[in-house]
Amino acid sequence: MKKPKALITGIAGFAGSHLALELLGNNYELFGTVLYGESLANIQDIKKNVNLSRLNITNSSKVQTLIMKIRPDFIFHLAAFSSVGQSFANEELTYRSNILGSLNLLKANLHNRNLKKFIFISSSDCYGPQKNSRLAIKETAHLNPVSPYAISKAAAESICTYYYTHKKLPVIISRSFNHSGPKQSMNFVIPSFARQIAAIDKGKAKPIMKVGDLSPRRDFSDVRDIVRGYRQMAEKGKKGEIYNLSSNKAVSIEKVLDILLSFSGKKIKVIRDKKRVRKDDIPLLRGNNTKAVQEIGYEARYSLKTTLKDTLNYWREKV
Repeated sequence: MKKPKALITGIAGFAGSHLALELLGNNYELFGTVLYGESLANIQDIKKNVNLSRLNITNSSKVQTLIMKIRPDFIFHLAAFSSVGQSFANEELTYRSNILGSLNLLKANLHNRNLKKFIFISSSDCYGPQKNSRLAIKETAHLNPVSPYAISKAAAESICTYYYTHKKLPVIISRSFNHSGPKQSMNFVIPSFARQIAAIDKGKAKPIMKVGDLSPRRDFSDVRDIVRGYRQMAEKGKKGEIYNLSSNKAVSIEKVLDILLSFSGKKIKVIRDKKRVRKDDIPLLRGNNTKAVQEIGYEARYSLKTTLKDTLNYWREKV
């Protein structure tokens, strides 16, 4: 039986590299795009099994050429400017990458008759602060993006919906809540904490941690659960639908830090650094994943403690 062709944009990134492992383990022929000059460290062990192409998704003609060359059955669009915090200082780059890049991919697939599903990876940040924030957020909730990153993802979602409704492109949108694990960039809170603790444990840094606001509560999942959800969307998801991938739970950043500190044998002093406090941070984000559980069979297999321990061990090897 012929293997289905899957294309992952941003395959060398954090989630992209984990998705690559998930798809290779489920008998897909795998293609991936990486930026010019981008490190391949995250996929070093599997790159011989992947058909790689250097591509900037903001270049429409090159996107078109690549899609017509591969004619993938499934596209997982992960390539993006993905840092909420850094999006404030990089608005134009954020909008070009996340909006224009997504548009180019959608347009390029209008003539790809092999395409079965186009999985667009959006974000829970599109929801923003909700009026009734105590309730787990459903896919039908009003979108209230409050960062350039979130605005770009919400705009790209609208384009995806337009291409599904008016041009019959088989698009599915994943609103992924916070996820972490090995290989994640230090631009995100859990690896930032983990790297600092790893350096302290190895005697390479003083036993002092600088942190931002620890009060926000987030819905954290393991990246390995999330990418399995992406595959399940491709195989079982309904075209034109939006799915939350989340844990249905919210924990404070302070709780996450406490768990990570419990894995260290050192006595570490925590200091609040005003420079690390993010503008317009959302106090609480918790996703209702009922739809994904019922329609695609989504489930969490990794506990938060396991995710945090694996992330810390990754950084212990790196520092």
